[in-house]
Amino acid sequence: MTSVSGSTVPMILDVDTGIDDSFALLLACATPEIELLAVTTIGGNVPVRQVEANTRAVLELAGYGRVPVALGATKPIRKRLQTAEDTHGPKGVGYAELPPPTQPLDERGAVDVIVEEARARPGAVTLVTLGPLTNLALALEREPALPRLLRGWTLMGGAYGVPGNTTPTAEWNVFVDPDAAQRAFAAWASAREKDETVPLPLAMGLDVTEQARLLGEHLRQLALRGGARPYDAEMLAREPVVANGSVADDPLLHFVVEALRFYFEFHATWDGFYGAVVHDPYAVAATLDRSLVQTQAVFVDVETGSGPAHGMTVADWRGLTKRPPNLDVAVGGDAPAFLRLLVDRVGGLAADRSGVAR
Repeated sequence: MTSVSGSTVPMILDVDTGIDDSFALLLACATPEIELLAVTTIGGNVPVRQVEANTRAVLELAGYGRVPVALGATKPIRKRLQTAEDTHGPKGVGYAELPPPTQPLDERGAVDVIVEEARARPGAVTLVTLGPLTNLALALEREPALPRLLRGWTLMGGAYGVPGNTTPTAEWNVFVDPDAAQRAFAAWASAREKDETVPLPLAMGLDVTEQARLLGEHLRQLALRGGARPYDAEMLAREPVVANGSVADDPLLHFVVEALRFYFEFHATWDGFYGAVVHDPYAVAATLDRSLVQTQAVFVDVETGSGPAHGMTVADWRGLTKRPPNLDVAVGGDAPAFLRLLVDRVGGLAADRSGVAR
């Protein structure tokens, strides 16, 4: 994977860790093309205090414990916070047990980090949001010029031409705080009306991310790449997956399997397949390698009312509003290539970490 410009990309991840957020963090740590400046946290899959603990612990597991982690908003702009322990487990990481993190939280809050880093490196920093957009909406209040200051913004969120996964019309991240999403989309629309050189945000919605189905065979390959013995890796291609022997003995591989085992069971119950949709790492990968997706520029608004379309991302595919595009929406993708990348990079990180341990 190479970055869009061929150089290292300074990046901030905004997360609600979360099983698939965990894999996005691991992928970012395993990707030399990314300069991970900081990680900001937001309540979503679990409350924000659990999110920040998970985030710090996953970064330490990956050997990136010194990356600053900042606490973000505890609740959406107007709504009561809803969380998804049924999907991600009581602590957000499935059946995995993470050691308590040792590195402290950054003294700055999430909004401070986003604004300060963007101001310090105008035109250089890419923001990737993998949860509800509350932190970004609040950062835009603090610094309205953020769309011009950032190199780019990628969001995992929305359902632009497909049904929702939370209601018939709404995707989870947007549903949790639709007011924040509406404000963020409007800010980029306004910025581009004044300056067409402001980059369109890349919107990785369910249209593409639900194609990224990680299965037991991918886990087997990841474990082999990470240095597991073939017999132990083979157990991961069966149902149910089992962390055995050299897989169970490796902290990073063990975390991967135990987190995904919960996710596999969830999808088997609700979606009819034993595997996991890994939305968030796909957004990280596509930020650097746009060949992984095909996109279409479109104007998008968000329904914030209380009716059945609450949280819906309303894409004007026919141009009926006459509004210029404010998002570059992923409408197709190469999910197999992304999954090969994920297996190779995270497996390679496990191999590197086990080498450090030895």
